[in-house]
Amino acid sequence: MPNPIADPFVEVVDTDVTSPLVRLNATPEGVATVTINRPGSRNALDFEVIGALREAFETLAGADGVRLVFLDGAGASFSAGVDVDWMRASADHTQSDNRDDALAAAVMFKHLHDLPVLTVALVHGAAFGLGAGLVAACDMAITTADARFAFPEARAGLVAATISPYVVAAVGPRRARALLASARTFDADYALSIGLVDEVVADASALRLAKAAIIRDAFACAPGAVAEAKRLVDRISGRSHDHALMDDLAHVVARIRSGPEAHEGVAAALEKRTPRWGPAPDL
Repeated sequence: MPNPIADPFVEVVDTDVTSPLVRLNATPEGVATVTINRPGSRNALDFEVIGALREAFETLAGADGVRLVFLDGAGASFSAGVDVDWMRASADHTQSDNRDDALAAAVMFKHLHDLPVLTVALVHGAAFGLGAGLVAACDMAITTADARFAFPEARAGLVAATISPYVVAAVGPRRARALLASARTFDADYALSIGLVDEVVADASALRLAKAAIIRDAFACAPGAVAEAKRLVDRISGRSHDHALMDDLAHVVARIRSGPEAHEGVAAALEKRTPRWGPAPDL
């Protein structure tokens, strides 16, 4: 089955990432799309897929000109979570082997989280387990109304430790406890209500339109400011709003205001023109 959210109107250029398990494409303007490409397995993740995703995210982190990253899945689902055969085999692995596997997954998720551009999950079908963790690790998520979500690890006697930091950040500690401990399956509207996703759209066509709108919004923003904004959130999370934090933030403001992007942004506003980092590509 073809990917229902593929963009036939976007001309892409292949990157150096060659794994058949994960496709990485980018437009010349810097719109990158990472696609999990195991449609026959509902894009379940095993050690090889996790490694291919890590390679894709590492490539994007070091690439010049990338402005925006979308994450999606080929076929009927975003990602059904951990591969069943891999999970079955792990029961016979040593504790050290299982630790290595879990650490590899944790590093992949960290690379996704640390990308210095806006990251957006485009969800359809199932987003379970590690797949739902990918949704939580992105900065934004748009989903079709028929999508379903779950963190089902507890049903198999497991715990979603690797993805837990991103789930907690997305939905809060109390809701995360409920979802991870109950392993309940929930729909797109509930995912929206708890903050796991940002928008619910009717179908694949509406998802393509939502993607185009995000591209327009992203290209209106200065690339350096986007990266700074993401770092800022991580920098202040969990800190007390005391004088030390206020002084730290004042230094951030002073540094940014004296930078070239701020000068260009102010000049563009005063001259009533588009700043040099825009407009969005005409896709």
